[in-house]
Amino acid sequence: MSSLAQKREARLKRQVRVRKKVRGTAQRPRLNVFRSAKHIYAQLIDDVSGATLATASTAMDTVSTDIKYTGNIEAAGKVGAAIAKNALAKGITSVVFDRNGFLYHGRVKALADAARENGLTF
Repeated sequence: MSSLAQKREARLKRQVRVRKKVRGTAQRPRLNVFRSAKHIYAQLIDDVSGATLATASTAMDTVSTDIKYTGNIEAAGKVGAAIAKNALAKGITSVVFDRNGFLYHGRVKALADAARENGLTF
């Protein structure tokens, strides 16, 4: 098995392990993070009804207008601020953080820190 396939398999194992415990509700939705090489995405998900309550990503024009490159820590911080702003507009102040199997450093950590600084608690 190639090294890339092993990394993907390890991430999926971490994802399953975390997802067993982390559940979002309407009052405290799950803040799901996905990162690719070029973009980073964040969603607030109510697992009880299966609905997405808010989204933000570097692929959105509102976030990526003043960023030069969308796959770095600066861009992840902007996405964290945007998801916090969207959540507060919908009356959501507390979330459960789901790093989606990604290690908590770099862009994932920057997104989480920016969301905390802009009013979300987790």
